[in-house]
Amino acid sequence: MSGDGNLFVQVGSYNTNLQGGAGVPQDLVDWLVPTLQVASFLSKEPRTPDIFAIGFQELLPLHLGLAGLSKAVIDDRDAHIRSQIEKHTPGGVSYSLVAKAVNVGVALLVYARDSGVARRVCDVQTQWTGTGPAYMGNKGAVGIRFRISDRGSKAGEVFTFVCAHLSAHEPKLARRVADYHHIVSTLLFPPLPSSPSFSPTTMYSTSHLFFLGDLNFRITIPPSRSHVQTSQSHDILSMLKDDPSREQLKEFDQLLNQRRKGTAFVGLREGPFWTFKCTYKYKLGEVDRYNTKRTPAWTDRIMYTTYTDSPDTPEKSNIINILYTSIPSYVTSDHKPVVCLLLLPPPITTSSLETCAPLMLQLPSSYTPTPDPRATLKRYIGRTLDRIIGSSWWLLTLVGAGSAIVGIFNFFLGLAAWRWWKVPAVSVTDADA
Repeated sequence: MSGDGNLFVQVGSYNTNLQGGAGVPQDLVDWLVPTLQVASFLSKEPRTPDIFAIGFQELLPLHLGLAGLSKAVIDDRDAHIRSQIEKHTPGGVSYSLVAKAVNVGVALLVYARDSGVARRVCDVQTQWTGTGPAYMGNKGAVGIRFRISDRGSKAGEVFTFVCAHLSAHEPKLARRVADYHHIVSTLLFPPLPSSPSFSPTTMYSTSHLFFLGDLNFRITIPPSRSHVQTSQSHDILSMLKDDPSREQLKEFDQLLNQRRKGTAFVGLREGPFWTFKCTYKYKLGEVDRYNTKRTPAWTDRIMYTTYTDSPDTPEKSNIINILYTSIPSYVTSDHKPVVCLLLLPPPITTSSLETCAPLMLQLPSSYTPTPDPRATLKRYIGRTLDRIIGSSWWLLTLVGAGSAIVGIFNFFLGLAAWRWWKVPAVSVTDADA
């Protein structure tokens, strides 16, 4: 634990554009060093994060993800990230993997500092859900939950991290909001051992909640705002050049407006995302050139809340957002990774140290997240379709030497050749008869 009871949590998210093992550069210093530099100003001694949470979307080619062939990629990513974290943290600090969760192309890895909270991590749980067609996992979320004991009380505090990839394209706002509600109702965790209930719980049954990922919310400028009205991405590009213009542009961000209306991401807070440029859609190989086929947007986001946050002040959080930025130097994807460094408030010490349950989030009285009684059925319907479609696609790609289209052609060509070979030959005698 940090000396004053405040924990540092570093959260990162990156859509790696289906590139598998080549999805991140060999040196991740750009993703890690900014947070460490900021943290060093908060103490006379350099401070390193107590917890790292790293999320990915489009982790590997879709057919491999659907087929469930992500283990090698996520294991390689785990080893690479951990080595980079330990390489770039001062003083040779070591970290342990708390858990990893992956569903198709959405993945989440959480690490804890060995000399601190890692020794008190317990009750680790992982979960997944799909929000694609028929609950498939081409879109969806994964979650990791754990408890840190002896923090404020014997029961400690519960941490929940959720990494998501929601529906794409600017007009599909309603679909993204529906994706969020589906995640809330189907990404269910078993009750903690200290809980008197046997019912599954939603992501909101926690002391601290972190929600990250490629959430795909776009910028929509209504016709009524004629002085900034445009359907051309180059006009929005002109508003990205300086902080005052971006702050004006943020008012048309779909996610911010949905959060303000209370229709999605209820209770979650976010840092000033408009202080950095839109994270999508970039030309591959370019540091600062957008692909004008899509309107730039802040699709990649990190949100959070803690149990001391009041529902009466939805824009304020007791979590201090020290840093929230994107990393422009990563050029292998059409997205830029984002990173956030958060300072959690010190725990509330309770008098009943032995029997007290962990403190939970406060939510508006008008909002009650409800588990879906058919959540397990829906998840496994999606998982079954994932495996059937993914395996078939993988086999066709294998037959097509890397191309599913060539594989389909080769399949039908082979089928035609087999049928021709099975037709019995007709002799001249038979023909004369």
